[in-house]
Amino acid sequence: MLMDSDTEPAKLAFGPNGFRVKSPGNHVLCAVTGEAISLDELRYWSVDLQEAYASAEIATKRLTETA
Repeated sequence: MLMDSDTEPAKLAFGPNGFRVKSPGNHVLCAVTGEAISLDELRYWSVDLQEAYASAEIATKRLTETA
């Protein structure tokens, strides 16, 4: 069965200056809220934790919790 890349989240490898798509999709899920984030809108992630975040506030909160 083929998966539709419009409904399945992409799998990404996060780097310090961008990300690489490992499996196709048009969005990822916020690691904290579970909110779908379009790849075009993705701005916040953790290289160390390999997680995406929906906003700067969510990213800051998550990173202070894990520090």
